[in-house]
Formats: sequence, structure tokens, C-alpha cells
Amino acid sequence: METNQAQQHTSSFRDPAGFVFSYDGKIYRQVNRDGADDYDHFMSSGLYQKLVSNGWLIPHKEIKDTKKFGAHKKRYKVIQPEMLSFISYPYEWTFHQLRDAALLTLKVQKLALKHGMILKDSSAYNVQFIGRKPVFIDTLSFWRYTQGDPWEGYKQFCEHFLAPLVLCAYDSPEILPTLRVFLDGIPLDLASRMLPGKARLHPGILSHIYMHASSQKRYDKLDESKKVENKPRKVSPMALNGLMASLENNIKKLKLSKRDTQWGEYYTFTNYSDQSFEYKKKLVKDLLNQVKPKVVWDLGANDGTFSNIAAELGAYTIAFDVDSKAVEQGYNHKDKYDDLVLPLVQDLSNPSPSLGWAHAERHSLEERGPADAVMALALIHHLAITGHSPFSQIAGFFARISRFLIIEFVPKGDSKVDLLLSAFSRNKFEGYTEENFEAAFSKYFKLVDKKPVKGTKRVLYLYKTK
Repeated sequence: METNQAQQHTSSFRDPAGFVFSYDGKIYRQVNRDGADDYDHFMSSGLYQKLVSNGWLIPHKEIKDTKKFGAHKKRYKVIQPEMLSFISYPYEWTFHQLRDAALLTLKVQKLALKHGMILKDSSAYNVQFIGRKPVFIDTLSFWRYTQGDPWEGYKQFCEHFLAPLVLCAYDSPEILPTLRVFLDGIPLDLASRMLPGKARLHPGILSHIYMHASSQKRYDKLDESKKVENKPRKVSPMALNGLMASLENNIKKLKLSKRDTQWGEYYTFTNYSDQSFEYKKKLVKDLLNQVKPKVVWDLGANDGTFSNIAAELGAYTIAFDVDSKAVEQGYNHKDKYDDLVLPLVQDLSNPSPSLGWAHAERHSLEERGPADAVMALALIHHLAITGHSPFSQIAGFFARISRFLIIEFVPKGDSKVDLLLSAFSRNKFEGYTEENFEAAFSKYFKLVDKKPVKGTKRVLYLYKTK
């Protein structure tokens, strides 16, 4: 479809109050007549201004002339939200990212109540990250609050946020990638069966997960006539605020147990000197300066050491790594690049696919590209040896997600490569050579620059996609 035609976003179709669409490469949100009253109150009550001034909500501007978008019988208004550089999903977040997104949702909810509004849902997909900072993005998620009404988003909040966070705390953050399967959160009944028995001793978990799951199970067993008669009980504003406070206190208390992972301390134990490492950082900076990218994807970023170099040059940088502990370190390391570095968990041997209704609600990693520049430092040997991926396929994938590629070839004889090779007794990976690497990448890329890393056997390449 041409860019000058309004195209509804494939993930935005369930809310009668409006939908997101793109036009001429920009993102807009239509406010339908069904959502007009709630939107007007949202804007006139001061809630929008307060949320934006707090940095909790993405700002927008109203579009006066909507004729260019074509006629739409349900249209009330069109707004243009501030454009985000990258859309991420909860199954790519760390424990602390999901935790911060949950706490932001509760802060937004409490502020909304003070302005006579309430969140009609509490999806984790209503939150995005600008660098390391969570921000709420769903302008139409607010409706007028009627005193006595319960919070309809309570169950969804527990499934999208509380249940996975509790499972992380009692078991492992490796549970979070399963949110690919549970796109609407982890069912409370399943969470209650997965948790260890000692979790019942925690009053908040007992209330918000175990008892909540039991209540939901009893309700689901009712026949339809009984469900109609079983109307939700009135909830006082005091009780509603108490519910928010309880959720907030319980989430703040959740902690991850200490754990070691394969790559969590990667840069603490490098196999070359401090001088070589500093020289490599200088080379990466010089190569980035040749490209001057606005958006960089750092694949295999570990704790984000090289991501910060891209951010220093002003590039919005997504720091991907398969090791959640390394990504946690990058996320929790707050610094002056908080707005420019977004750490995410991503397994490149099994990258995020297209998911949801018609395979189109949540975009694959590839669909969210290409990036102006992709960095793949100390990565090729993991993909080619551990992942058994041929150079040709690696090159093809990188070509689809990048305009420029900065990649490091790590040859045999390097201790990190030899360590990987030691795990295979029969496969000697005879084809893993610099010549074969260059031949495979030359099919998809034009070589711009090539620099050896002094003091090592490694080489950095700057490629431009053909």
C-alpha cells in the first residue's frame, strides 16, 4: 500500500473508542465518536497535562485538517502521538523492565482516579520504553470513573504483570519469554499451580493470585443466567485505592535471587588486554562516525558497553542480548544515556516472530527494521558454531535488518572460539574461516572498511547493504 494512504495498524482493532493508523510514514490515532466524551474529559480535566509533565504518557497533538486521511463515519478527532524509535514487547523485557512498567501503570491509574477517570484495561502492551524509561502510550485507555465501579482491568493487571513477576521472583526470569505464548498474560490458575507452596504464605500473593484464581474459577463454572445475576459488587474509592496500594507494595517487594549466567560477566573476563579492548572501542566509534546512524541495533550487546558508544554519538540504540542477567545489568545501569539506550532480551537463534491475530498484532524483529546500522561484535562465532548457522544465512538475515553493518570476525585460535569448538568432538567446522566469511557477506554487502583489532586475531568490518 502506498504511504500516502491511511492504513490501520494491525494490532489496533479491539477498542471501539478508536484505533492507530499510519499515513505518509507517520503514526496517528483516530478517536471515534464512541470515545469522544471520555477523550474530552481526559483532555479538559488536566489529567493529560499532568501525565505528560510527569513523563508518564507519550504526548500528542490534535490534527485540525483530517481530510487527507479520507472520510470515516466514526471519526471524532485525529491525534498524532510523538513517534517512538522502536516498539518492544513484554516477552523481550527483563524482570526490572516489567516491574517498572507495572509500577508506572499503577501510578497512572492512581493519578487518573484523582481526575475522575480510570484505566479501562491494564495491558502491558500499553507501555513502551524510551531508552530505559517506561512511558504509557494508550491515550484512549482512560474512561470516566463512576463511584462504586470496580476496576475492570484488575484481572488483566495480575495476569500481565503480577503473575509473571512473582514467577520470576520465586523461580527464574527465564519465564518471561513464555509471554510469547501467553500474549494476554499468564492465567492466574496456571500461575498458582506453578508457584511453590511457600508462596501461599505471602499475603499479597495469596490474595491477588491464589484467591483471585479461585474466585475466577468459581465464576467460570456458573451458567450464563447466574453470571448475569452475579453482578460485580460496588467498590468504594477507599477500597479501590487500597487495592492499588496493595499491588504496588507487593510488586516493589519482589526481588530476583542472585544467579550466575554464561555471559553475565562477559566483559569482566575478556581474552585480550585492556589496551586492545580500548582500541576496539575506538575502532567501533570511528566506524560509527563513518555511518552517522540515527538508530543502531547492537546484537549480542551484553551489558551495553558498545551500545553506549553509539549513544554517545547521538544514535538511539537497542542493546539486544540473549542473557537476561547481562541485559538487566545494562538496564539497571542508569546514566546520561537513559533516553538513548534500550536493553532488550533477544535470542538471535530464535528471534521474536510475528504473533497474535493473523500473525500481525506483534511484529517480528525483522519487521521492526531495518536499522540504520547493526553492530554484531563478538557474535559471529556464537551464531555459526553454537547455532550451526551457515555464513550465507547469517549474512542474509543481517542484510534484511540493516543498512550498514559493523561486524567482528573472531577466528579459530581465539580462546573464545576454541572454547566453543571444544564442545564438539566430531564437527571441526572446517568452513569457519575468514575467507568463507568474506565470500558469504560479499553477496549481500559492499565492503566499506576493514580494521584489525590490535593485540588480537579479530577483525572489524564495516559493510553497506547492497
